[in-house]
Amino acid sequence: MSRLNEYEKSRKKHFSFLKVNNIDPFPYSFNKTHNSSDISQKYNLSLKENEYSSEIANVAGRLLVIRNMGKIVFMDLYDQSGKIQIVCKEDIFEKKDWELINNLDEGDIVGITGPIFKTKRGELSIDATQITFLSKCFLPLPEKYHGLQDPEVKYRQRYLDMIVNPEVKNVFITRAKIIKIIREILQEKGFIEVETPILQPLYGGAQARPFVTQSYVWKRKLYLSISPELYLKRLLVGGFEKVYTISKNFRNEGVDRTHNPEFTMLELYEAYKDYNSAMDLIEEIYETIAIKLYGTTKINYQGIELDFKRPWKKLTMKQALKELADIDVDKMSDVDIKKLLQEKLVKEKDIHMNQYQKTIGLETGDDISLEFNKGLAIEELFNIFCEPKLLQPTHIIDHPKETTPLCKLHRLDKSLIERDEPYANYTELANIYSELNDPFLQEKLMKEQKKQGRAKGESHPVDKDFILALKYGMPPAYGIGVGIDRLVMLFTNSPSIRDVILFPMLKEEK
Repeated sequence: MSRLNEYEKSRKKHFSFLKVNNIDPFPYSFNKTHNSSDISQKYNLSLKENEYSSEIANVAGRLLVIRNMGKIVFMDLYDQSGKIQIVCKEDIFEKKDWELINNLDEGDIVGITGPIFKTKRGELSIDATQITFLSKCFLPLPEKYHGLQDPEVKYRQRYLDMIVNPEVKNVFITRAKIIKIIREILQEKGFIEVETPILQPLYGGAQARPFVTQSYVWKRKLYLSISPELYLKRLLVGGFEKVYTISKNFRNEGVDRTHNPEFTMLELYEAYKDYNSAMDLIEEIYETIAIKLYGTTKINYQGIELDFKRPWKKLTMKQALKELADIDVDKMSDVDIKKLLQEKLVKEKDIHMNQYQKTIGLETGDDISLEFNKGLAIEELFNIFCEPKLLQPTHIIDHPKETTPLCKLHRLDKSLIERDEPYANYTELANIYSELNDPFLQEKLMKEQKKQGRAKGESHPVDKDFILALKYGMPPAYGIGVGIDRLVMLFTNSPSIRDVILFPMLKEEK
């Protein structure tokens, strides 16, 4: 008989014990009065060895370790906040309850009542006087010394991962704290949280391939939101001055260390201010999160120290190319830039293939040939040569105007836009614009972007209703978009975006 079958047979026998002894294996509730962390915080320092408190605790959770010593049983009970040791002594319990204790399995969920004390070895514990069975674990847990090793199982069975690796739960508790901190910052500044549609008749606000669905009732094509941007700007037209949303976005694209088709975005807009004010706010958000979580502006990410102390360094995209890659695009002809990209393409074929095709003008799979686009080529040079060198928080400002149709032209150089992408740990932290509010220029740029985007199947559609809204007048404003998942990765030292999404998208299980 296999080890697994032996476990299953033993657990079924223990479950039968409950039935035979009229013990409800699935009761409706339990009067839990204490969390393990509260007990630890209150008594860990104040109680001495072999000392009892006068407080009786009702704790509940999952048993992950059971050490049966005969007349005494030690159990490690885990709740959401942590671990507490349970001590069960035979002479305290009636025969039926002691038999119940001896029929428990690792993974079972129980409620325990008893006084709080510290053992002679100095471990804070509950001296159990009463036990209540709450739920049966029918399947054996992964071997406790090695935990859950298979990455696919970790993500598919997140609940199992959290049972055997309690630190996984802490990542998502920290995620909730981060979102709470962001909300507190924005609400204190007078921002109003709003909701935007997930199902949309027209997608927009970003360059991305959408997920497509169908309305049965209206018999029309609909799209899952790739961005809340155009709806939030409509609210600026309607009279809101400070709005934000923390929403789900969906982009029909690949999965890697920093990308998941379903992700969470913070997007906010403030009227009457520009991208300079937005840069101040994004610095405040990151610095405040670091201080509130860890008491310092410095964090450790995968062995690298990052410091979010304000102010952050600022470089224009062209300055970054000069300073970090010794490339002066203002002194290069279109032929020189195109040649440099082509040489890089030959050497490293796996980098940004679609982007190269778009910027250089190579034939695509759809046989669409585009004219060389200098602005997008400059952006691509930056992506290749500069991104891998941006370790500490740095603003990359003043991008070529061709990179987005939704941003206001630079007030001093109309070949650029007032756009900022702050970076840290070689990764983009946010996207910031002085928002374009000229309806006629907006329509023109959207049409140009739609034509350019066809090469990747990511054409930005012309949203006629959004243009109509702009014609009623939208105040000058800045906009900020922040990927919550990437932000959480940094502040929880998580190497993959799948580690900070409770239920990430995975391939179909075979």
